[in-house]
Amino acid sequence: MAPSRVSLIFSLLLFSVLSMNPPVLCDTNEDDNLLQGINSYRASQNLTTLTKNENAECFADEMAKQFKSQPCTNTTGADTVPGTEPQLSNYPNLLSKCNLNVSDTMDGAVMPACVPNLVSSLVLSNFTQSQYSENLNDTKYTGIGIGSEGNWIVVVLSTSTPKGSFATYNAASLVSKIHPIYHLLLLFLLVCFLL
Repeated sequence: MAPSRVSLIFSLLLFSVLSMNPPVLCDTNEDDNLLQGINSYRASQNLTTLTKNENAECFADEMAKQFKSQPCTNTTGADTVPGTEPQLSNYPNLLSKCNLNVSDTMDGAVMPACVPNLVSSLVLSNFTQSQYSENLNDTKYTGIGIGSEGNWIVVVLSTSTPKGSFATYNAASLVSKIHPIYHLLLLFLLVCFLL
């Protein structure tokens, strides 16, 4: 192989590796602190810890964006009981942004809270010492997604059942989950074919 082809292949491989893993911007510590606090609370109640659910997190982020400009009040219009949709006119659009269906979220729980400056101890007590504690004490919830914007933080709880899993089953989400090594293998085969 000529040196120029080797350097071209090496450059393409390096570019592929670097472009597959874009730098991740750190999410706010409020989300991680709340997750730790909620899991500590559940452990104190002899319940299993909740695991991160990426789809529920996406939806929590979308819900938090909806509330960002709203002032802190006790009536957000989004408190939900499992099996019901939050009373937002664009609820289906928020679900579609995360490739979710209403049928995959019906048994989940959406719990928004507004805490000025998102003070960690106050945020945690807003979930563990309120009507939301009933959901946090429920053994059917196994997953969690947390999103925050401004003074708003939204917790979305998911289940392991189809009606509350927040699972996506479309082709676009399947492609996004393909392991990066397959991208490299595909690139390698393409380069070999071009030689």
